[in-house]
Amino acid sequence: MRARTSLLGLGFMTPALIMVLTFFLLPVILTAVFAFTNMSTATGISGGDYLLSPTTLKAMKEDDRFDPPLLEALGSTSYRVDAAALEKAKSEKLKAAFLREIEKELKGKRFQSRRQMERALKKLKSRPRSIRALKQATEPFSRSILNIRFDKEGDLLAALDEIGIEASDSQKKAIIAHSYTGWSWTSDNFTTLLQKPGTWTIAFNTLLYVSLTLCFNVGFGLFLAITTFYLPAGQAGFFRAVWLLPRISPPVLYVLLWKWFTWDGGFISTITGWFGAPAFNFMLGSISSAWTVVILINGFVGASLGMILFSSAIKAIPTTMLYASEVDGASRWQQIRRIILPQLRWPILFITSYQTLSLLTSFDYILLSTEGGPGGSTTPWALEAYFVALNNYAGNLQYGYGAAMALVLVTVGISLSLLYLRLFKFDDLVSKPRIEN
Repeated sequence: MRARTSLLGLGFMTPALIMVLTFFLLPVILTAVFAFTNMSTATGISGGDYLLSPTTLKAMKEDDRFDPPLLEALGSTSYRVDAAALEKAKSEKLKAAFLREIEKELKGKRFQSRRQMERALKKLKSRPRSIRALKQATEPFSRSILNIRFDKEGDLLAALDEIGIEASDSQKKAIIAHSYTGWSWTSDNFTTLLQKPGTWTIAFNTLLYVSLTLCFNVGFGLFLAITTFYLPAGQAGFFRAVWLLPRISPPVLYVLLWKWFTWDGGFISTITGWFGAPAFNFMLGSISSAWTVVILINGFVGASLGMILFSSAIKAIPTTMLYASEVDGASRWQQIRRIILPQLRWPILFITSYQTLSLLTSFDYILLSTEGGPGGSTTPWALEAYFVALNNYAGNLQYGYGAAMALVLVTVGISLSLLYLRLFKFDDLVSKPRIEN
């Protein structure tokens, strides 16, 4: 009977488990997978081909396995007279007599530069008389691998041999690695993350943003819940409804109201202008004012959620405890300190954990208000990962590097959650009441 009940319960839970695995666990797994790749808009997310471009050659200069003569040979064009080149020259309508003479005198020969090829052609009796026509006659015989895509690495190696590039096995492997345009497995994202100077600035921005906004969320939410608890029911309901507006307002409209409030032509500047103060954009005018606006925008939204939970938790406290404290002469502050706050430990733990994870990963209000400015001073980790992986002005989206940043964020969030559970003694909160033991 117990087994049938367990199977029935598992059957009811199966759709929920599938949704959790699909929409919660799978994105985390994919983020971890992408973090160890070099996926970007250049590589795509599928397989690639092999291409040597001037940019590739520039990057190869930093590789000790390549010497200048080899790099020069890879970027140069050689000339070879063979059957394929003669057939191509024939299709480009070179004079038949000139073509026959080239085949007779030069077939099988290779030239390292256009100048050498031109000198050889000048010795032929049926050559064109103009310099321009002579230069055009060398084109069908040119050989180069620059800016040519090869589907397989074997085709690239064959092309290297065909144009006479002499390279060791290690150099050929390095050429293949540099010219591959698809993605590959790598841990360089994390190395770059540690070595990049801007990483620590973004980490500091994140610490500042999360800690200050979290303090505002929890502290102001508690203040609202406690103050409205001691108000008459009608007034308390009105104030709670007012403070819910930031939470229920669309983010675009909410931020637009803040812009009207803080911009240099907004409400604050208009009021201060009456006293002779110059107009000032509080949202982007300075780093300190931008942070203040960002924290307040996010803080009021988070405080409204905390107010709801804290108010419900306070109402759950037995009124007899409060009445007894009043009989004993306790003041309001003593009631808050000795009765209300200890009873709110679990709601405070939940709001702190929830808001920490939410602030670590959310950036929508910052993106809508300051866009991380001025000068990137209000860019937290999540917003930087968004810019890197999904949207930036250069258009070079680095999916792998952005996933590495997101993976770091997930790791920090899980670690902080475990820390909160320990600090707030979660085991004690969920343990059975001692009176039942």
